[in-house]
Amino acid sequence: MSYEPINDIKPIGYLESCYRDKFGTPRQPGLSPQAWSRLKIRSDLQPEQALQGLEKFSHVWLVFVFHQNKVSRYHAKVHPPRLGGESMGVFATRSPHRPNPIGLSLVELVRIEGDSLILAGADLVDGTPILDIKPYIPEVEAKPEAKTGWLDKAEKKQITVEFLPETEAILAEWQAQHPDKKIREMIVDTLKLDPRPVLYRGYENEESPYRSDHAFRLLDGDIHFRFTTPEKVQVFKILLMNN
Repeated sequence: MSYEPINDIKPIGYLESCYRDKFGTPRQPGLSPQAWSRLKIRSDLQPEQALQGLEKFSHVWLVFVFHQNKVSRYHAKVHPPRLGGESMGVFATRSPHRPNPIGLSLVELVRIEGDSLILAGADLVDGTPILDIKPYIPEVEAKPEAKTGWLDKAEKKQITVEFLPETEAILAEWQAQHPDKKIREMIVDTLKLDPRPVLYRGYENEESPYRSDHAFRLLDGDIHFRFTTPEKVQVFKILLMNN
């Protein structure tokens, strides 16, 4: 059997996300429930008709493309961050580094505004091409008894997020600029997932020469943080792009 490429697939729209870069974007949907995004449907798809009836559903599946995947060489085994360096077969993971860079994300449908879907909980970076939308049907898709494989032994830790006093005033100003978004909750949810690459973990002691500060972009701001222990992270600076 020959495997011919399929060339007639086009995005139905591009996601506008609160996460501007790959770094900081949650690795799974729903882990940051307040994460805001908007999907505008192409006008030639007649969204006013194509979206009819979808407003009755609370959640939808997004079929998307990992458009920032720069790895051109295929690897049958990958290193999921939650396994702390261990490898696993790519088809047993949700790694973006796949034979075809296609992903699936279950998100909350907050509301529909004309030709756009307002979504919460997406694990997608700004500009992600969306190939399709499908309603989530818990009657047939929710399987509480399902096995979770290697995730049973994956790293689980409770992380505390601390804001320094000088960041609190900036956070209040920032929140006032976006009254419809819960910025503190988005920051906390993101940092509780420990977005650092595995190689930066384990050097939290301030005397360690390998300790590093990090930053991620959210909406129109940069959040600078450092881990002071493996279970405690400190937000020490917030820079707003419009200041």
